[in-house]
Amino acid sequence: MNVRAKKHLGQHFLTNEAIAEQIVESMDFISDEIILEVGPGMGVLTKYLIKKNQSILLAEIDHESIDYLKQNYLNLNESNFIGDFLKFDFSEIQQQIAVIGNFPYNISSQILFKIIENYSQIPQMVGMFQKEVAERVAAVPRTKDYGILSVLVQAYYNVEYLFTVDETVFNPPPKVKSGVIKLTRNPSEGLKNHEILFKKIVKAGFGQRRKKLSNSLKVIGIPEKLADHRFMTQRAEELSVSDFLELTHLW
Repeated sequence: MNVRAKKHLGQHFLTNEAIAEQIVESMDFISDEIILEVGPGMGVLTKYLIKKNQSILLAEIDHESIDYLKQNYLNLNESNFIGDFLKFDFSEIQQQIAVIGNFPYNISSQILFKIIENYSQIPQMVGMFQKEVAERVAAVPRTKDYGILSVLVQAYYNVEYLFTVDETVFNPPPKVKSGVIKLTRNPSEGLKNHEILFKKIVKAGFGQRRKKLSNSLKVIGIPEKLADHRFMTQRAEELSVSDFLELTHLW
C-alpha cells in the first residue's frame, strides 16, 4: 500500500533515504523533549525518529497517511496522532516540544507563525520548506529576501540554513527546490511585554519597504519623540532584528 499524494494538501513525499536521515540527524535530541513531526506522509522521517527512542507526536490530517503509518510502524498507535498542527493546543502538553517535518509548502508560513506563537514551548525546529521561504527566514538585512518573516522568526530563534534539496528526490517532484533550515530558540528577553507592538512595527515597516520608516510607519502613528530619530531616515530592510527591538522599546 502506498499513499497517493494529494495536491490540495501540498504533499510531495521525500524518497531519498540519505536526505531523510540527514534531516533527522540535524536535530538535537534531548531526553525530556517530545518530538512532533508535521506531515509525516509515508514515514520517511518517522522511521529515523522512532530509532531515537523519544516520545513522538505526528501531526497529520490525511487519513490515508495515518492508516499507512499505523500499518507499517507497529509501535505507533492512535495516541501518537494529533491531527492538524495549526489547530493543535500546545497547552495540553507540559513538556518542551521539538518540531520537525517536510512541511507542506501551501501552509509553510502559517507553520512558522504557529511556532513563533508557541516559542516558549518549542526550543528547536528542523524543517524543509520551499527554498524561497527557507532563504527568506534566514535572510540578513540589506538583501532582497529580508522581510517580515526574517525579522519575526529571528527575533525568537537563531536561524541556520542547512542545505538545499533538489526537486528530483520527491514524488511527485515539486516545481521548485527545497531548503532545510534549523531554528534554535534564543532568550527573546527583549520582547517581553512588547510582542504586539513589535509585530505591528515590523509589518508596517515592510508594508512599504521602499519608503523610509518616517513614511511607512505613519499608518500606526509615530510618537513625536521619535520623529527625528536616526531610524526614521532608514528603510525597514536596513534595520537589523536588534534595531527593530530597540525601536520598539523607544516607542
